[in-house]
Amino acid sequence: MSASLSDEDLLVALRARQPGAFEEVVARYGARVLNTCLGLVPQRADAEDMTQEVFVEVHRQLAAFRGEAKLSTWVYRIAVNKCLEWQRYRKRQKRFAFFTSLFGADDNAPAHDLPDFDHPGVLAERREQAAILLQAVARLPERQQAAFTLFHLEGLPHSEIAETLDLSVGAVESLLHRAKASLQQRLRGYYQEYLAG
Repeated sequence: MSASLSDEDLLVALRARQPGAFEEVVARYGARVLNTCLGLVPQRADAEDMTQEVFVEVHRQLAAFRGEAKLSTWVYRIAVNKCLEWQRYRKRQKRFAFFTSLFGADDNAPAHDLPDFDHPGVLAERREQAAILLQAVARLPERQQAAFTLFHLEGLPHSEIAETLDLSVGAVESLLHRAKASLQQRLRGYYQEYLAG
């Protein structure tokens, strides 16, 4: 299967069950899906499991995909939905223990025990700061989390985020604005302490 196939041609090949077509989807989008999952599920092992589940779901839903969105947008949508489902499951199972384990008793102060954070787009010396940021992102409402991750970690334009989340561009801009304001407020104390120390 040629890596130079357009998404449209790849979709035709997928539907025709051509050999290598699904492997090409995984090769084309695997790293990007993992990055998205790491933004929403910052434990690397969980994000890797989630990435596998995303491609299982892509394979399962292929017949139902009507091609109204780009193939990449559809794959991102499945990734975001799977990660948000995982978060809801964890919240139910552990009665919010997941979030309280990331943060200390003070609501706005991150705990010192950081998760096993290993996002490929973050330099080693910035990993602690990035882990703290993503802990704060994990406390945002779901759609703000998703918009923030797709925009800041994946670099998607507002229009593609809107399509992925089934929202208007204005709604995405509003989500990003609220997420930024909330994160600035949550992290203000940490960064003042960090800069003073």
